[in-house]
Amino acid sequence: MAASDFWNDQERARQTVQRLKALKVWTEPYDRIEGRMRSALELDELLSVEPDAGMSAELATEIDAIDDDLRAFELQSLLRGPDDWRDAQIEISAGAGGTEAMDWAAMLMRMYTRWAERHGYAISALDLSEGEEAGIKGAVLEIRGQYAYGFLRPETGVHRLVRISPFDANARRHTSFASVFVYPVVNEEINIEIRDEDLKMDVFRASGAGGQHVNKTSSAVRLTHLPTGIVVACQQERSQGKNKAVAMKMLKNKLYQLEIEKRAAVKAALDATKQDVTFGSQIRSYVFQPYTMVNDHRTELKIPDVQKVMDGGIDPFMEEFLKKFGAGSAEVV
Repeated sequence: MAASDFWNDQERARQTVQRLKALKVWTEPYDRIEGRMRSALELDELLSVEPDAGMSAELATEIDAIDDDLRAFELQSLLRGPDDWRDAQIEISAGAGGTEAMDWAAMLMRMYTRWAERHGYAISALDLSEGEEAGIKGAVLEIRGQYAYGFLRPETGVHRLVRISPFDANARRHTSFASVFVYPVVNEEINIEIRDEDLKMDVFRASGAGGQHVNKTSSAVRLTHLPTGIVVACQQERSQGKNKAVAMKMLKNKLYQLEIEKRAAVKAALDATKQDVTFGSQIRSYVFQPYTMVNDHRTELKIPDVQKVMDGGIDPFMEEFLKKFGAGSAEVV
């Protein structure tokens, strides 16, 4: 067998495995719901013959569980974007406003971390730049799990905070902004070529709390992609080589997303009736004073319990957005 035939067979086998995994994402929850419904119907038939209070309570609990499973399956059915199944990277950047804006960026990072924990996703910080007094200037989180990007995709945009600032001695109300970008994590099978001559690498000392390597060795890496001007940095690993590898992965993700956005822009230009919402658009407001309310400006969904939202309870916003925009939401954000 020729070497080319061997690698072609390997590639076909890999694609078959990928397709099987993609199908299992749909067949397993369907089979689970069908099995639970069959059991519930059998229990209902038994109760019709011989009523029993304990069994009735058990049936009511099972019906609630089936309803939750159906809602989750319905929401998953809305995740039909080409990259929705991928892991996600979230880039959070503080806007203008000094310490108050940096504190707001840190609050958003905590919100997304809590949301990921609730869903059993794995979380890692790829880059973190701490503020001088409090909060963060920016951070890049990677969230790994099925459909992480599909769920988080609607979060891209500008998030607005209104509250009485704890950093203002006069207790005045402040408005702060932070930007959120969500990228799909590009797997190795997607070939994004980055030429050496298009890349500039800078090394610097890692900063912030951490291990013994912090502020002692130039292990942190900053990569600049010269043709696009995209800059990524990683300082969380202990060695320069590992930081460079993670930074290259981050750069590939951004270049992939840039290509997706270019294609979406071309499509939007052909459809004059489609709303063109850019990254600078304000998508959501979080009001702590003079009242409490989180308002999503795209769906008009309002939740008065702002603390619940900040503890990671952002699923209603995601669900409402996906129901309104569906698989085309990548072009709406």
